[in-house]
Amino acid sequence: MSRALRQKRLPFDIAPPSEKPRRLHHVRLAGGILAYRLVRAKRYTLGLSVAGEGIEVRAPRRATLSDIDAFIREKERWIRKRLAGPRRVPFIWQAGAKLPWLGGIMTLVLRHGESGVWASEDELRFGLADGASLRERGLEWIRGQARTFFRERVDELSRRLGLHVSGMGLSDARTRWGSCGASGRVLLNWRLMLLPPHLIDYVVMHELAHLRELNHSPRFWAVVANLYPDHRSARRELNALARTLPEL
Repeated sequence: MSRALRQKRLPFDIAPPSEKPRRLHHVRLAGGILAYRLVRAKRYTLGLSVAGEGIEVRAPRRATLSDIDAFIREKERWIRKRLAGPRRVPFIWQAGAKLPWLGGIMTLVLRHGESGVWASEDELRFGLADGASLRERGLEWIRGQARTFFRERVDELSRRLGLHVSGMGLSDARTRWGSCGASGRVLLNWRLMLLPPHLIDYVVMHELAHLRELNHSPRFWAVVANLYPDHRSARRELNALARTLPEL
């Protein structure tokens, strides 16, 4: 392994600290031992996602560990490239901080003698009488807004497309924007609220497409193209903007 790669502190030979050891698997690559989290799901193809927190592989229940290890080895160069990219900057919850919000920016404002968290035009205001940390209250507010916004979009888009959704919930996943299982329940990552609304709609459409094809086969992408014709452009924009978001 080159000196440059060692300086990047890639998660070879060490386990990501946020994961429990019993949930980790390991594979030997050209550059060392890679730790990854394996998630079994009702799907037909192998999927790989990489974030600052580590690597996650989503695999069909029938896939063997040998198949999964071979898949990861094929993707080693891509994994290195993703891990060597820029890391997200931590968001500092303080007066004047700029929070990306639905395609715009909200400035944090602290209000003495008041309580609650509320938005006013381009400001996110925090009453300081509550006492709890700004981060805890801010994340609670964001998730509350996300539940309302996502429920409206899922209801409207599924009704327009003639698709039945059994339920909607929030996801806190680090490496996935959304998911949809065989039960028809859609989960959306609350961090989508930091992105423009049209990209949220793209993610919703992507998950709704799984109601027709529960995989990522060519048939699935044909459904996505029918539901969201500009999906390739939206996917590129989503991936680019995701790298610029702060770590909340």
